[in-house]
Amino acid sequence: MNEQQQPSVAPAFDTAVPPSGEGCADCDAVGGWWVHLRRCAACGHVGCCDSSPAQHASAHHAQSGHRVVQSFEPGEDWFWDYVEERVVEGPALAEPTSRPDGQPVPGPKGRVPVDWRSHVH
Repeated sequence: MNEQQQPSVAPAFDTAVPPSGEGCADCDAVGGWWVHLRRCAACGHVGCCDSSPAQHASAHHAQSGHRVVQSFEPGEDWFWDYVEERVVEGPALAEPTSRPDGQPVPGPKGRVPVDWRSHVH
């Protein structure tokens, strides 16, 4: 690759794409559970945080290269850049901007083990 060519990089933010669902898409697929949720700012994928057993949001970043997530928790609007390893500013994303208020933490209801604290990172 010469100096003029740059690798293709997906934009960090897409303000038009909605979230993939109300919970971690990957945990939902296998009947898992999560502590907190993070939403990919590039594609809307909702994954579980790094405290959660499966850490799907970080795994999505590693697999996709999408570098920025936003908290998907009610009342939180911060963004995290995995590449820079810091909080960053970002635009308003498509609604909804959080999981439903009635969804418990950890969640979802009915799938969280009684000893959940022993499973978090």
